[in-house]
Amino acid sequence: MKKNQFWGLALAATVVLSSTSCSKDEFLDVNQNPNSPAAVGMPLLLTSTLLTTGFANTNDLGRVTSLLVQHIAGIANQSATYDVYNIRGSFDNQWNGELYSGSLVNTKLLIDQAVQKNSPAYGGIAKLIQAYNYALTTDLYGDIPYSQALQGVAILTPRFDKQEDIYKGNTAKGIKSLFELVKDGLADLDKPSTLKPSIADDPVYGGDLTKWKQMGNTLLLKLANTISKKEPALAGPIIAQAAAGAITTNANDFQIPFGTSTTNLNPLYQFNFVTRPDDQMLSQRLLDSMSVRRDPRLPIYFNTTPTNTAATTTPLGIFTGYQNGSPNAVPVRANRSRYNVYIRGASGEAPARLLTNFQRLFILAESAVQGLPGFTLPAGTTAQSLYQSAIRASMTKAGVADADVTAYFVANPRVALLSTNATVAQNQIITQKWIAWVGNGYEAYNDYRRTGFPSLPVVQNAAGDDPSIIPRRIPYPNSELNANTNAEGLDKNIRTSAPVWWAQ
Repeated sequence: MKKNQFWGLALAATVVLSSTSCSKDEFLDVNQNPNSPAAVGMPLLLTSTLLTTGFANTNDLGRVTSLLVQHIAGIANQSATYDVYNIRGSFDNQWNGELYSGSLVNTKLLIDQAVQKNSPAYGGIAKLIQAYNYALTTDLYGDIPYSQALQGVAILTPRFDKQEDIYKGNTAKGIKSLFELVKDGLADLDKPSTLKPSIADDPVYGGDLTKWKQMGNTLLLKLANTISKKEPALAGPIIAQAAAGAITTNANDFQIPFGTSTTNLNPLYQFNFVTRPDDQMLSQRLLDSMSVRRDPRLPIYFNTTPTNTAATTTPLGIFTGYQNGSPNAVPVRANRSRYNVYIRGASGEAPARLLTNFQRLFILAESAVQGLPGFTLPAGTTAQSLYQSAIRASMTKAGVADADVTAYFVANPRVALLSTNATVAQNQIITQKWIAWVGNGYEAYNDYRRTGFPSLPVVQNAAGDDPSIIPRRIPYPNSELNANTNAEGLDKNIRTSAPVWWAQ
């Protein structure tokens, strides 16, 4: 990415910060404030919205989900609290600042401006980003303000729509499904547009609408895959249709770039190497899983600790992990395996990887193995070929040479070859997807809750709502529970052990 684009991102961050102090019930104030994003043109608003989306995924919500799926272990402060499932009463800033008064309100403002300026290219992109952020919000929390949200003074206390209606739509209640929202966005990208984004304001695709269409179709795959356990007959045809237009190369992955300036750092770097360098390290669970598979991504994801005599020696080097929830002494910082450059960047410039080519391939492989009704394999593929292609895409994206991936498959047939048993094969697919998603805890958390794979033990010294089970949702923030009196039928104190709709 060119240096001058980083200046745009830094300025966008300033715009974002100016709006994050307002809850979604205060959008009237946001819209009237001359210093708010409402007074900002579409180019800067687009940049700001993308940056906030990447930030929301990799900041506190990304940290807690990465802990829950045991990619990392919390060893001090708030991370240690999250690690043992004490998560109630947290994430107000994420709900209010990063989501509703951040990325979501920004997309609404961008959509409105696009209509006013006859520029559906901007509006279409905004709808895709909005659908992604609404999906993240409902996936983590369950029922959320959706169809009545973002309406300013017209609806100050929006109802909580049921997650089923958010995914499937409900005409009687005026609820448009996430699938319809994405399809509306894709349709907008095909319309004549007075103004279009460019490399100056679109740090992801540089204004290439063809690539944005691929992003939208990959988002459809993700959404359908998420509900495939609950609604297989709905998911199968969507996956089959969207696959033809989805991302097909790592180069076109939907990922939000960060930079090296203090206003631009990837939160995974900012938290782990600047503000809280002693709070997290590699989970022993992930270390053991990758070590036993001789996975070449291990030293790419995490640093080695060659001087630690109590570390785990693997064919790929010496690493030091930590059992989630353990009361044991934490090794000194020099003897901790922490995120390596691929995940966090040498100086914070690693991107937030949100929708990817390997994700598409894993979804198609799983759909084939599960025999989703209405799903048909792309021509010339099998579940086996898609599965290996997904692993290859993840490994080469991380920097493993293609020839080395081939050699890895030959040397490790237990990893490379899918079982003929559908359940075992799904376990293989999701476990590899879990490994591929290191750095994006949200997606791994979705897959774990949906499938139960990989098999993760409850952490030591677990607490929280139900110490016998890994939390299945993020609790609603107190600010929302206290402010919104129109939460129709909402169980405001729902336990974190209660599954969301699509995971039941």
